[in-house]
Amino acid sequence: MAIEGTKKIRFFYLDGSFYFPSRNQLKAFLLSLFRIEGVVIEKVNYIFCSDEYLLDLNKTHLNHNTLTDILTFQYSAIGEPIISDIFISIDRLRENSGIYHNSFKDELYRVILHGALHLCGYEDKSKTERARMRAAEDKYLNQYLA
Repeated sequence: MAIEGTKKIRFFYLDGSFYFPSRNQLKAFLLSLFRIEGVVIEKVNYIFCSDEYLLDLNKTHLNHNTLTDILTFQYSAIGEPIISDIFISIDRLRENSGIYHNSFKDELYRVILHGALHLCGYEDKSKTERARMRAAEDKYLNQYLA
């Protein structure tokens, strides 16, 4: 039985080698994060893909020729319920979990939360914004993993 509202958040897998259990529990947590942050969502799609796929999106839409772990696209107007696609590179998560000495699972959840926090208005362009984003990631990650 699906938890109420979890159909507003969906997971898609373009990388067939990746899948994770307990998705409805994570979706329910994300819905509570959005409520706490005062954000109304209509639909948020998390799309798990490869480095190559995300690099192509980064080049095409942002004119960046760099690898990244996540791209968040918000389609709704300011003040409207959020409609978004969040693309996450499984290749980057695997590599970054080794670089940052995190488990793959912790890196996965941190990046999923990172995308949600972008939709809540958190930014990460400046040092101050990155510190605020990291503090929010840590707070919610600790709550989810508790």
